[in-house]
Amino acid sequence: MKKLISILLTLVLIVACFAACAGSPADPADAQPSTQEAAPTETEAPTEAPTETEAPAPEVVRVATLMGPTGMGMARLIDDAASGSAEGNYEFTVSSAPDQVASSIISGSADIAAVPVNLASVLWQKTEQNVQVIAVNTLGVLYVLENGDSIHSISDLAGKTLYATGQGATPEYVLNYLLEANGLDPEADLTVEYLSEHAELATKMSAGDVALGMLPEPNVTAVLSGNPDVRIALDLTEEWDKVADSTLVQGCIIVNRAFAEQYPNAVATFLEEYRASVDFVNADPAAASVLIESAGIVPKAAVAQKALPNCNICLITGEEMHTAVKQMLEVLYNADPKSVGGALPDDEFYR
Repeated sequence: MKKLISILLTLVLIVACFAACAGSPADPADAQPSTQEAAPTETEAPTEAPTETEAPAPEVVRVATLMGPTGMGMARLIDDAASGSAEGNYEFTVSSAPDQVASSIISGSADIAAVPVNLASVLWQKTEQNVQVIAVNTLGVLYVLENGDSIHSISDLAGKTLYATGQGATPEYVLNYLLEANGLDPEADLTVEYLSEHAELATKMSAGDVALGMLPEPNVTAVLSGNPDVRIALDLTEEWDKVADSTLVQGCIIVNRAFAEQYPNAVATFLEEYRASVDFVNADPAAASVLIESAGIVPKAAVAQKALPNCNICLITGEEMHTAVKQMLEVLYNADPKSVGGALPDDEFYR
């Protein structure tokens, strides 16, 4: 019995020795933290890459536009800005005369403007190259109307008296270009009587006092609505395409060059929102016409709705814009250098 007790005591001592000599602590809290655990490494720091510093957005982008086709594509954006749903912060001014828009650009009270394409070139000269064209927004809007059925081609105008508007401006130069391209002398082969106001000629044609006239939209639609005997005899955009290697461009968007250089993101945002506005106007003339009337661009929504399909509202940018505007200005310069400010702009004119 004593021998058995002695053996058991020996075994207990051996087990106790192994427990005391074990090399790993029983509680993780007793272990010393490793260097990696003690302090976070660089790889644990935020990994987001730094971005380039962007110019702050301007407090407001001041946009000037004209009544008529030049401003019609902007109607949805004007409405979005009024409701606060536009991304940019815009202040719009709608004017009845190009001179009013030109003054706002020259004085610096407008950052962006929709203007006739020849006026853009004139302003390039007058502002010492401080404007740039960023988009084409209106193609041809000129039509020859007839109370009768004798005019079916440009050559049919020979021997006729044609009433028109826009003397000394793009309409006159477009008409003369087409006449000459079809073998007619504007001064010898027909009589062109210029009136000072579109509305005056539209009224005369509606009343039946004038049988043959050249007008832009939406005055064309006003005449057709007022006198069912009048028809569109010639679409001058189609006639232009027959004889010219260029596009008939009548309206464009310009930007103050210093503004564009300081706020390129604001200009890009404007063009994106303008494109969406143009797409809406072309896709839904009925809804767009209500916004056009509300903005004061065309007095009556009914006229705007009927006119829109003939207004060639668009937004063309980049190289296509550069080519179209450059070729159009060359046509105008060849007709009368003063129409584009006395000289053709260089490539810095195109943004």
